[in-house]
Amino acid sequence: MTFSANKLLLFGATGDLSQRMLLPSLCALTSDGLLPDNIDIIGTARSEYTDESFRNFASEALAKFLPAGRKVDIDTFLTKLRYQDLDASTPEGFDALAKCVGPIGTGENEGLSIFLSTAPSLFEPTIKGLAANGLAPNGRDANVRIGLEKPLGTDLASSCQINDAVASAFTEDRIFRIDHYLGKETVQNLLALRFANIMFEPLWNAAHIDHVQITVAETVGLESRVGYYDGSGALRDMVQNHILQLLALVAMEPPTSFDATAVRDEKVKVLRALRPIQPSETVTGQYKAGAINGEAVPGYDDELGRDSETETFVALKAHIDNWRWKGVPFYLRTGKRMPERTTEIIVKFRDVPFSIFEDRGAKTLPNTLVIGIQPRENIRLSLMAKVPGLDRGGIRLRQVPLDIAMPDAFAGPERRIAYERLLLDLVEGDQTLFVRRDEVEAQWNWIDGIRETWGEANITPKTYTAGSWGPSSAIALAERDGVTWHE
Repeated sequence: MTFSANKLLLFGATGDLSQRMLLPSLCALTSDGLLPDNIDIIGTARSEYTDESFRNFASEALAKFLPAGRKVDIDTFLTKLRYQDLDASTPEGFDALAKCVGPIGTGENEGLSIFLSTAPSLFEPTIKGLAANGLAPNGRDANVRIGLEKPLGTDLASSCQINDAVASAFTEDRIFRIDHYLGKETVQNLLALRFANIMFEPLWNAAHIDHVQITVAETVGLESRVGYYDGSGALRDMVQNHILQLLALVAMEPPTSFDATAVRDEKVKVLRALRPIQPSETVTGQYKAGAINGEAVPGYDDELGRDSETETFVALKAHIDNWRWKGVPFYLRTGKRMPERTTEIIVKFRDVPFSIFEDRGAKTLPNTLVIGIQPRENIRLSLMAKVPGLDRGGIRLRQVPLDIAMPDAFAGPERRIAYERLLLDLVEGDQTLFVRRDEVEAQWNWIDGIRETWGEANITPKTYTAGSWGPSSAIALAERDGVTWHE
């Protein structure tokens, strides 16, 4: 049953994600009139707050994290907030939470959406607490759905355990697994670029594309994620979710329609077609002391306070074994303490098969499509053009960019936080931009295979200086194929 929820329950309401993303996103959606007028937002966490003190907490978070220049009605938003403290690790307290939430309607514009942002160890007791107190469908036609924030496990087995726990109370059509990259405008525009323009899709295959690069680079180190990150590493923190979702969107076949089932059916086919990684196709690294933007920063072990073999950098050469992409390498990399913060997709086309300009001393270069996701959202296509002149000494060609920056291309709309799109879809029940269980399991299956390869081949992280683009072997991974990383 499709319904638009008029109640939203936020677990982890006092955490960092809530302050930085969820509360600002909900405030913006409320101010723009996109959420139901009667929306009731209940926050819950271990911290002891009253409704009034939680509103003060939210007000401080909004003052700090709302995007500059965003016009919002904070006062109206704050009136929609309530709070109930809860220790989700024990059954006690869920009855009080259920009373705070109140009756859950069954009409088309009534129901409860739950946003669950907790430690993986709390998923199972939380689901049990919800189910035991009438806050889950439990096989009934109750208007309740749940959004799950990562991490959803550390490998396939633990992911299945979490998914089984959630599935005991929620059917798949009520489960919304969140990857916030899918809420970014440029990521969604990737689908429009491919499937709404006749010039691209006929060329989007091995016959015309030489290789694809996907880079997710961060300048930050551990920050406040010490406990989580050292038990995860770059492969599980970034590649398993964000990078593989970007790869699936780049490589998927055209879906039959733009709905949740059709889009996700095609993504999972790509993930299942990923070839197992060989030892020669993977590089891992860990940053040592260096400098970012001219400021000295410590090494990973120094930040952690002890020696560790956790990787902070991964580079992979991936292959998709299907008709469309046979023989096309996908170069994937992610790392912390990189020279700049950037997320981008590079599609390098093949060169023209024969150049009529070669006898005139002109060299052609392959067309390149650059899709920038953050910090600057843009789409840039490089084309070959003639340099102006009389050409007495021969024709000169050069690459010229067709550059579409989002603020320039779409003047007027506010630049939205990715979670605005995802929270709105959670309230309204649209699963298109959320990850299905079979996608998650296909991702983990491939990632687990890489970790097994590392263990069998005794691959350990090589050090790289903070402020560099990773170990030199990552450069060699691409250059031995005649490919240069886009930087």
